[in-house]
Formats: sequence, structure tokens, C-alpha cells
Amino acid sequence: MAFTQKILLLGSGELGREFVISAKRLGAYVIACDAYDDAPAMQVADAREVFSMLDGEALRRVVETHQPDLIVPEIEAIRTEVLGELESEGFNIVPSARATQLTMNRDRIRDVAAQELGLTTSIYRYAENLEEVRAAAGRTGFPCVIKPVMSSSGKGQSKVDDASGLQEAWDYAVANMRGDRIRVIVEQFIDFDYEITLLTVRHAGGITFCPAIGHRQERGDYQESWQPTPMSNAAIAKAQEMAAKVVEALKGEGRGWGLFGVEFFVKGEEVIFSELSPRPHDTGMVTLISQDLTEFDLHARAIMGLPVPDEIKARPSASAVVLADRESASFTFEGVADALSEQGDIVDVRIFGKPTTRPYRRMAVALASAADADEARAIAKRAADAVRIAYRD
Repeated sequence: MAFTQKILLLGSGELGREFVISAKRLGAYVIACDAYDDAPAMQVADAREVFSMLDGEALRRVVETHQPDLIVPEIEAIRTEVLGELESEGFNIVPSARATQLTMNRDRIRDVAAQELGLTTSIYRYAENLEEVRAAAGRTGFPCVIKPVMSSSGKGQSKVDDASGLQEAWDYAVANMRGDRIRVIVEQFIDFDYEITLLTVRHAGGITFCPAIGHRQERGDYQESWQPTPMSNAAIAKAQEMAAKVVEALKGEGRGWGLFGVEFFVKGEEVIFSELSPRPHDTGMVTLISQDLTEFDLHARAIMGLPVPDEIKARPSASAVVLADRESASFTFEGVADALSEQGDIVDVRIFGKPTTRPYRRMAVALASAADADEARAIAKRAADAVRIAYRD
């Protein structure tokens, strides 16, 4: 197998940045793409392209210019029909064009999971206007969750307790959706005990699971994650069985190799499928400290056809995000030394290198490992709180 592989990375955020580092350690040449210049992954890549990936002509032009061995999406907002055309022409889409097409929109992957594969999901309906939202909520009951079928990092998602909140939730979803389809999913609110991300790696040797990652969200966006999270053997087995089914179903005409972030709600022994990302997951940033091979290392190995271990172990660890609270193009970070002074087995801070801030934008993450996950969570949270964004304008 040729070992110098050219990778076209579509999306260059903090997850893309860590992936580029992992891929380059394996000898890859990476062209990082995004809609704005100097995105985090561009700062460590070999080359860059700046364009909107919803512009199909621009996407095709960049692919034809660089002739990559692997086209690796890192974001959802991509003209996926062009990826399908490119795959039919012989380009290798990671993990497959089918995966990108289905997971770009929550409705498509949910229908595959619930209707084609028979996985356990919440009760759900779709809506394209406020009247349909009201009708859908009548079927799901209250409380319910309303979110765009296409968005990222939980944007546009809200919990609605009664009918009086439907208008605001609809407006919020529409204002924060990506792409050109005005459509939301209205789903039953699951009174779960906890939620997990099961990182699932499909590779040349089969399927490998990482230990389950617990996480906490606010505004539909991850705030902290920890690994491993306590689960019964029965619940783990159910989650792994469902993850394997949906990952296999996304193979399509491609190889289907790569790392998938499969999200589940867990209530007692019941495991309920929520969502899936066919790429490294934000909650998986905890693996930067918890696993010897991070989720980014595993993704790089899998897509490049390199060996992936049959078993992945994790030391008790946690991550906590550092958020901006205003818009700025001139800022610096303070308190990093204080954060790194926290006492744990290992404490680290990763600053993403984003050129601008905005309210609730993730700008960095604090990482900690300790004797157990609860202690690691406390340390990571204190470390994250110690890091402050100092605005200059």
C-alpha cells in the first residue's frame, strides 16, 4: 500500500486540526479546506483552500485540482450529491458518499436507523412549517425536542415543555439551521439516566469499539465529557450491536472505513439510538488524554487502511470546554498556567487557534486524568474555568 497519501480535508475546525496532526504523523499530505481562512486545521496542514463546501462547482474544482487519494469530510454542510458523483468517478470518500449523504440530515439517518434497521429510537415526526410542528408535537407529546434536520454542534435545538413554546422553538431552529432545507425533527423527550457516545471504528480488520464516553450538553452543545462511563454489560452489548448495524449500513459503494461517533440515550438497561456522525466526535476530545490512540489516530489509521487494535482501553479522564462570550477578532488567553497547575494524574489544555470569537464558541478544551472519572471531571472543570479569554477590542 502506498504510504504517502494525499488527503483533502473538508472542514478545518478543532477536530480537523487534531486529525491533521494524526494523519501527518503517518506521512499523509493534507490540504485543509474551509469557508474562512486560517481555520485551526489550516494552521498545521500542508496546504489550504478557502471556499464554501455548499458550492458544488467550487468543491469539484478543488478535488480535480488536487486529485486526492482520500476526501475526508469534517463537517455536515457539504454538497453531498457532488461527493456521490466523485465517488462514482473513482474518488475515495471517507467513509462513503452514502454516509455523508445520510448523516448530513438528521431525517435521513433517523429513517435508516428506525425504519430500515429497526433500532430503538424516540417517537419522532418531521415538520416544514409551524402548523406541522404543532401537529408533530401532538404525536410526540410534551416535553419534546425540536431541532433542525441539518445543523452542527447542537445549534438550533431546544426543549419544549408545552404548546406555548412551539413558536419560539421553531423560529430558533430555522434561524440556526444549515443548508437550504427548512425542516425540523420533533421528537419525544427521553427522560434518560445518561447519554453516551460510542466511538466505533470500522477498518480493514473489522469493527473496534472504544469505551463509552459520557457527556453533558447545554444548548444542544457538548460542555464536558468523560471516559469510561459506567454501564452494565447488557447495555454495552446493546449499544455495540446497534452501532455495528448502523455503521455497516452506511458503507454504500465506498470502503466504509473510519471512526463514527454513535450517540445513545440510556435508561436502565434500555439503549435508545439518538444520532451518528461519520467522523471524530466533539465529545471524543477526551480521548486526547484517556486513550493511547486518540479518536483522531484511530480515524487516520482506519481510513488509510492501517491496522487498528481489536481492543481499546481508557484511563479515567475528562474534558471540559472553554467558551467565548462575545464577538472579537482581537483577544488572547489568560490563566493557562493556573489551569496546568491543577493536580491530577495528567492535566492539559488545548487551545484551538480560532481567529475569532463569538458567544458560546468553543475556543479551547481542558483535559484531566485521575483515579476515577468523577475526580477527573472536577479537575477538568476547574482547569477550564481557570482559562480566561482577554478581549482587546
